[in-house]
Amino acid sequence: MPQANWIGTVYHGLPRDLLPFQPKAKGGYLAFLGRISPEKGPNRAIEIAARAAMPLKIAAKVDRVDQAYWEEIIRPMVDAHRNVEFIGEIGDQDKAKLLGDAAALLFPVDWPEPFGLVLIEAMACGTPVIAFRRGSVAEVLEDGTSGFIVDTIEDAVTAVRRIGSLDRAKIRADFEQHFTVERMARDYLDIYQQRTATKPNRFPAFKVRDRVQSLAADLTPAIVPPANG
Repeated sequence: MPQANWIGTVYHGLPRDLLPFQPKAKGGYLAFLGRISPEKGPNRAIEIAARAAMPLKIAAKVDRVDQAYWEEIIRPMVDAHRNVEFIGEIGDQDKAKLLGDAAALLFPVDWPEPFGLVLIEAMACGTPVIAFRRGSVAEVLEDGTSGFIVDTIEDAVTAVRRIGSLDRAKIRADFEQHFTVERMARDYLDIYQQRTATKPNRFPAFKVRDRVQSLAADLTPAIVPPANG
């Protein structure tokens, strides 16, 4: 995107304690969290769960633009699979339990995902992610540590059978190292300071530093991601 005047990439961050770490998956199910839309791949999630013979909980909103997709494609699939439970849209408190108790989050996207906030929400809970290799997925997940990156439904089913090999504490540690709001603010600060080095009279560095540090403190209690991204 040459027209974007790109300077640097700053990945999303979440408040460290927004979603608590869950050292053990209590639910024994797979989770899908997001929107009921073709690009998010709920149909793939249902197929993966069916082939892996595991329960699937779908927490998702249905936007008006996707109503026909829900009625004609996804709802019949939900009705046809006894292992699938459609919960609907949920809030942050329910999100913590859904993700924390899940054996894994399925992220079977079928488009170039710009980020995927739910990826780091799951990681914050210590929950591994099985995601398709689209868009930013390979930048957010560390394959074999925070989850598995797959290319096909068959690969995803195989990955479901391997989730027990992943250490949930390491997944949480990966989140704390790369995806907290503090890290996000530091990255913005670094970019601003690089720019002030070339334009010192326009953006005094000490003013930028003080302002961003103040914003980082303010963001920690204030950032509340959408219920379903």
